[in-house]
Amino acid sequence: MANQERVPRVLILGAGYAGLYAACRLQSKLRSDEASVTVVDPRPYMTYQSLLPEAGAGTVEPRHVVAPLRALLPKCQVLSGHVIDIDPEGRSVTVRMPDENIEHLGYDLLVLSVGSVSKVFPVPGLADQAVGFSTLEEAVYLRNHVLSRLDQAASTLDPERRAKFLTFMFVGGGFAGIEALGEIEDMARFAVRRYYPAIDPSEMRWVLVEAADRIMPEVSRSLADYAVEVLRQRGIDIRMETMVDSLEDGHVALSDGTEFDAGTVVWTTGVEPEPVVSTSVLPQDSLGRVACLPSLQVEGWPAIFAAGDCAAIPDPAGDEPDATCPPTAQHAVRQGKLVADNIRAVLRGKRIRRFTYRSPGSVATLGLHQGVAEVYGWRLKGWPAWALHRAYHLSQLPTANRKARVLADWLLDAGFPRQAVALGELHAPRREFVEQARR
Repeated sequence: MANQERVPRVLILGAGYAGLYAACRLQSKLRSDEASVTVVDPRPYMTYQSLLPEAGAGTVEPRHVVAPLRALLPKCQVLSGHVIDIDPEGRSVTVRMPDENIEHLGYDLLVLSVGSVSKVFPVPGLADQAVGFSTLEEAVYLRNHVLSRLDQAASTLDPERRAKFLTFMFVGGGFAGIEALGEIEDMARFAVRRYYPAIDPSEMRWVLVEAADRIMPEVSRSLADYAVEVLRQRGIDIRMETMVDSLEDGHVALSDGTEFDAGTVVWTTGVEPEPVVSTSVLPQDSLGRVACLPSLQVEGWPAIFAAGDCAAIPDPAGDEPDATCPPTAQHAVRQGKLVADNIRAVLRGKRIRRFTYRSPGSVATLGLHQGVAEVYGWRLKGWPAWALHRAYHLSQLPTANRKARVLADWLLDAGFPRQAVALGELHAPRREFVEQARR
């Protein structure tokens, strides 16, 4: 027991791209007597977020875009809990467990990879009317919600209610918003044409609102303009340099003076670090991310490493001298691996390394057989970009199990029509039983 207490404790907060890859590398590279590794995350699985739009559209089974942590990390202790406080001086972390019990976990080396949450603004009605698109639960909910709106529209004789049910607005034109819009609109259009003869596809109204003067800043202007053209050809109303003033009671008021009722509002205006970061005493940059050294150590706290969306890590490949790494999966995966290598170096008394990485480019889907890609200076559009998007993400999925299941989903989707049915009961499974029991 005494020997066990002397084993250094490595605590990893968050099991997204950075945290999971750090844990996987540590369990494969460290001996059991070198350190114990504990991973804390609110969910017992890692979500491959790049495939969330396809999970939401039904081309991929939602369970196939998640990887169970306990299956991937058999040599680590995995705890399901939400981090609510970090005490770097006492080397302790406070965690709220699923049963609301509070636990205090000590550490010798800490990895802060808690990720991010949706960035929101004080828009009246936002909390009541909108849904985000950064988790698997939100993707599944949005799919069911959109299909249920089609059911309601086909079942009402009130033209105003019908128009509201068939109006869908996405706010935010980054990768997340554009990919979600492209896939969900594609799914809804297919469903209407095949299963809803009472609805004309032209009755659906799709609106994208973006505050900047362009969409998808991650790619060149020419590709972004191409994406706008493709979406507008599909009848999507794209409004740039426009903001949302109000969403109260589903009535949308935009900064350009436009007003209309929308039955669906999807909020994808970007992300910000988890609140536990902003409330901590750790140094932060102007965006609220933890300020890090090139070694991925937090400034002033050598026992704490940070990676992923919550970390401001110097980017040697950036255009500006003070550039930091963008919040992409490509960077997070490589940061997680370097964190593990540097922790191993610290434990073994060796030199740690600096983070260096230059992204080869970006790929994005705009719906079935449509996409844009910019890789190593090459720009692709349409089907080639869409195919590259699928090939790249299939190669990056963790485990052969996930790869095989997603590939099978795609092959089945190519040979059989999509299943377009709303399973709203998933979000309130006990409602019917409770109503019956209370009679």
